[in-house]
Amino acid sequence: MGGGRGSRLYPLTKDRCKPAVPLASNYRLVDIPISNCLNSGFNQIFVLTQFNTASLHKHIQQTYKFDGFGRGFVDILAAEQTGDKEAWYQGTADAVRQNLHHYNLKDEDLVLILSGDQLYRLDFDELARQHIENAADVTIAAKAMPSDQVSALGVMRVNADLRIVEFVEKPKDPAVISSLVLGGNARTRLSDKSATPYCLASMGIYLFSGKVMREALADPDQTDFGKEVIPGLLASKRMMAYVFDGYWEDIGTVGSFWECNLTLTDPVPPFDFFDGQNPVYTHARYLPPAKLNSARVQRVLMADGAIVDDSELHRCVVGVRSVIRGGSRLENVVMMGADAFERPHDLARNHALGRPDIGVGPNCLIRNAIIDKNARIGAGCRLAPTGLPEKWETEALFVRDGVIVVKKGAIVPPGTIVGE
Repeated sequence: MGGGRGSRLYPLTKDRCKPAVPLASNYRLVDIPISNCLNSGFNQIFVLTQFNTASLHKHIQQTYKFDGFGRGFVDILAAEQTGDKEAWYQGTADAVRQNLHHYNLKDEDLVLILSGDQLYRLDFDELARQHIENAADVTIAAKAMPSDQVSALGVMRVNADLRIVEFVEKPKDPAVISSLVLGGNARTRLSDKSATPYCLASMGIYLFSGKVMREALADPDQTDFGKEVIPGLLASKRMMAYVFDGYWEDIGTVGSFWECNLTLTDPVPPFDFFDGQNPVYTHARYLPPAKLNSARVQRVLMADGAIVDDSELHRCVVGVRSVIRGGSRLENVVMMGADAFERPHDLARNHALGRPDIGVGPNCLIRNAIIDKNARIGAGCRLAPTGLPEKWETEALFVRDGVIVVKKGAIVPPGTIVGE
């Protein structure tokens, strides 16, 4: 599912959809669910898209190509108007419903529904095995969350064999949340053996049997899986929970995106991109290695093609073709890089126009920031969110969740001081 507007990730989603947002210097968010599928042996994949799709479509077309013998594919199904319907996708379930004629579903097929903007590693083959062994109609991947953190999630109550007996979307009543606290067989599956009260929250990952999928989507008025379809099936279908006890992050806000990227610089990060047995696939760019000229770095993740002159970087993620010039200091910064290297005549034109080159200019100080692609930050800038209100905005800058964002393609004039 890659069709949402991603309004909480604005301005990162101003010109791209959420699944196309760069991640961990080299990747896009959509690479995570697709790689999980491929590593699990699931290689017939549809990506449903709707808003700001050009960047996502280009990435998928350049990245996921299969030989003619394995029957695998990653196909894009963009929202479209036809002679029978003129409405765009009205929700997650409606998006799947509108494309049912493309799937060629058989009753015995299994259909896995995934979000395009989460960070986790899960073996879907194990999920499918549990689904089949339990003769389930629907299996929902569930993550144990502290009970005080589930008010914005779909929460379920299960019996001893993990059958779902109650499903509440975004519970607010403390008494209701208390009634959903995890116990029994499901609690023993958690690595945390403390007394912390946990609830089982839906990860937005659903496995349907083909026949049940068609039946579940028969009512066109039910447009969302979590709010309508899943609760509506509870009384009539055998619904099971698959308890996942690993790392999972729903990257839905600027703050969670920023922090999630920076945790990848930890000595032992919560998500391991260096797992050779379960690689994360992305577009092969054939770039030169990163180049550091007397730079001093600590806890930095750096992509190919980056050039860092005599500067200091602490807890930073540096994207492809990033350029950071001498005398600068970056702290807690996610920098997405550039789409292309600037050539000598580009630099000469920049000088003639009086605009900074792409990247971070000399003698800058930048803290607690996201620098989107192709941004131009002039010499001597000092940028931080300190003291700035939520959603403070200029043509080039935006503050959200305590992070200052330099917008995609923005120009920050030399000597700009913000938040210091």
